[in-house]
Amino acid sequence: MDKNRIEGTKHEIKGAIKEATGKVTGNASKVEAGKLEKQVGKVQKEIGKAHDELRKH
Repeated sequence: MDKNRIEGTKHEIKGAIKEATGKVTGNASKVEAGKLEKQVGKVQKEIGKAHDELRKH
């Protein structure tokens, strides 16, 4: 498993926590930062999947 998949998952989790914290506290900038970090994590995870596919072939 590519390290990008693991790191991407970490970013997704951290982003979800930031987003939830922002919603609870009413901090709109934290909500947006969380959403952004989740998206970065998803992209990084997809890069990891692509690397794994390249290694298979």
